[in-house]
Amino acid sequence: MYLDRRKLLTFDWRMAGVTLTLVGIGVFTLWSGNLGSPSSLKQTLYLRQTLWCMLGIFGLVTAALINYRTLARFAYPIFGVLLVLLLLVEVIGKVGLGAQRWIRLGAWSLQPSEFIKLALIIVLARYFEDHKERLGELRLLVAPAVVAAVPMVLILGQPDLGTAVLLGLVTLSILLLVGLRFKYVLFLAFAGAALTPVLWSFLKGYQRQRLLSFFYPQLDPLGAGYHIMQSKIAVGSGEFLGKGLKAASQSQLNFLPASHTDFIFAVLAEQWGFIGCLVILLLYCFLVTRGLQIASEAKDLFGALMAFGVMAMIMVQFVVNVGMVLGVMPVVGVPLPLLSYGGSSLLVTCVGIGLVINVHMRRFIY
Repeated sequence: MYLDRRKLLTFDWRMAGVTLTLVGIGVFTLWSGNLGSPSSLKQTLYLRQTLWCMLGIFGLVTAALINYRTLARFAYPIFGVLLVLLLLVEVIGKVGLGAQRWIRLGAWSLQPSEFIKLALIIVLARYFEDHKERLGELRLLVAPAVVAAVPMVLILGQPDLGTAVLLGLVTLSILLLVGLRFKYVLFLAFAGAALTPVLWSFLKGYQRQRLLSFFYPQLDPLGAGYHIMQSKIAVGSGEFLGKGLKAASQSQLNFLPASHTDFIFAVLAEQWGFIGCLVILLLYCFLVTRGLQIASEAKDLFGALMAFGVMAMIMVQFVVNVGMVLGVMPVVGVPLPLLSYGGSSLLVTCVGIGLVINVHMRRFIY
């Protein structure tokens, strides 16, 4: 990890600054959203998240300084190790809230399904760089689809529908970039629609209820529809300027479930209103557009696909999470990147952004 003056001069401080701003807003929201909570654990969540933030910043800087071509050489072993960890979750994984997704490491918990997202992006970037002379051939897209399907099936069994869907959408985004024709996308869409009854039979009972409550929230207002209804109340009550820190009744009086994870955007909307949400939206827009610009300027295909994949991961998570909070998408358990509580998600996102900055720093260095 050789550090020279050129790397410091080409470090994208704006992108890093926006990332740290979003992380800081997340920690502040965790603190302010649980001011009146009777749970001492919730009141100290921001302290644990602060520790993960420090680790995330270290991960971002480290990922930016190493040569990203090293990841290309070890892409397949990295992906294999993460697949093994996913299998270990089935054996020794920690169970929480009806799901088995974590591996206990002392006082901390590791979620391999979060790390597999970044590993999948890296392995797909390596695969397409190895076969760049054949980009656009339909046969070339079969292997990546199979590679993505393996972790998706394992994650569905945890169960974690949101992360599995996210992996599929990120993979589809990369396939479209390397030449998947739109007619094949339509074919996949019709095939997926035809297989809907089969996929429905594999869903857990609570997952089916969540999907049904998306269309009919009043069907189970105290059960599966409770999240959506309370989230809409929180967002709507924020109005234009918000209700402030101590007047955010939905979050501080614990009406809003999962206010520190999947529904943290609803807390922001209640506290800071439309103006606060607009600021958050603009920060994410800058982050993603800057990342896509870096991808377009990359010196090689691996760097371009890796940077694009990381931005696709962040953008898909943002759209799905905000759509879920606003009630225009089903509740599938996708955290808001950089803001939601969760160490594994925060660390993976920071490392991913560090890799994008890495691509920018080395666009002229050979």
